[in-house]
Amino acid sequence: MKQARKTGLIFFPAFDWAISPTHPEREERLLYTQDQVFEEGLLDLENIVEYKPSIASYEDINRVHFCVPDASAVTTESHLISAGGAITAAQKVMQKEVDNAFALVRPPGHHAMLVVHGARGFCNVNIEAIMIEYIRHHYGHRRIAVVDTDCHHGDGTQNIYWNDPDTLCISIHQDGRTLYPGSGFHEEFGGPNALGTTLNIPLPPRTSDEGFLYIMKEAILPILSEFKPDLVINSAGQDNHFSDPITDMRFSAHGYATLNEMLSPDIAVLEGGYSIEKALPYVNVGIILAMAGLDYSYVREPEYRSSSLRQSEDISRYIAQEADAIYELWSRREEIREKVVGDKKYIRNNKSIYYDTDGIREQQEVVVRVCHDCGGLVMIDSRSDLGHRIFAVLIPWKACPQCRREGEDAYDKAARKDGFQYIYLQDKDKDLFLVK
Repeated sequence: MKQARKTGLIFFPAFDWAISPTHPEREERLLYTQDQVFEEGLLDLENIVEYKPSIASYEDINRVHFCVPDASAVTTESHLISAGGAITAAQKVMQKEVDNAFALVRPPGHHAMLVVHGARGFCNVNIEAIMIEYIRHHYGHRRIAVVDTDCHHGDGTQNIYWNDPDTLCISIHQDGRTLYPGSGFHEEFGGPNALGTTLNIPLPPRTSDEGFLYIMKEAILPILSEFKPDLVINSAGQDNHFSDPITDMRFSAHGYATLNEMLSPDIAVLEGGYSIEKALPYVNVGIILAMAGLDYSYVREPEYRSSSLRQSEDISRYIAQEADAIYELWSRREEIREKVVGDKKYIRNNKSIYYDTDGIREQQEVVVRVCHDCGGLVMIDSRSDLGHRIFAVLIPWKACPQCRREGEDAYDKAARKDGFQYIYLQDKDKDLFLVK
């Protein structure tokens, strides 16, 4: 017998924000869901409670991002309320007003990276990351796992927590060789001081309920059990649905609800999902019922036909191998770290980032100090084709004295004469954000 739980819901359809009137990311994404929730009478149940979203501050954003030139230039009020909705969900859970919470908010955020020059993948700022850092600053540091079930690789969340050993980022998504953003493979495994806390599970197109639930049972849940997070966050994209117009998967509303029951997240935050009438109302209702510990067996989409959604035997075999491979990769993380890092003092990487929503190109040089005591000092030299060049210094949570000294020194010595228009310092422990 299922055990009922008290579940908080936060709705924010963002009536005044859309990329264009006909763009998939528009307000109707949530309006049909709200209608379905009312029609099913979910808010009449004692253990499902609706809360109004708060408004995130620029300070909340600056705990996560280096926005160029600043947070106000890359956000609208809708972005602040969307992030505020996720924060409200966190507050209700952390204050034990509810057992779990689902933030049904937009605009989404999981493609927004550490440095933000504009919008990419419909995302300006990272909603989940803003919520996570709010939790850590207001309720104490927590060991957190983010399980991203959006059909697109959660590359922004991965980038933000690449060097954080206390944040496990697992992304299960359609293979990046077949879908935006073209990333999310096994070799993307985390920074030198956090190897293994980034895990990517690319699945072949036309994966069905069977494949998703197999991966959850055989790979994700065992890894979570070993990581032992204080909180589990579901980055709840719903574009794996069989009717989604921009992806090619075969997941159903019942499958989403079952996955949610298995994962049992403390907080879920809506991400993608663009089958506005045929999928989202049913998927969201299924997830809400699963989070609340209620029966979701009757939740079915009008076009659901199980016989047409079965995955092939080849896909089943591939996914079984994928589950084994990702668990083995996780199990060998210390061995891999020794081979990758060795006796290096610093790791340097160059990367190119394309902001497809805004048409901006960025070049980064990232330097990470190899450290056995903390996540390591991170320094970023970033320039975009808009003409902006910035230098950003990140001093991590639980920073060791050496990483702190080098970070403060790097910020103090960097100057505009070196070609930088903006120089940033983000200090996690001190909750400090400086710009010169």
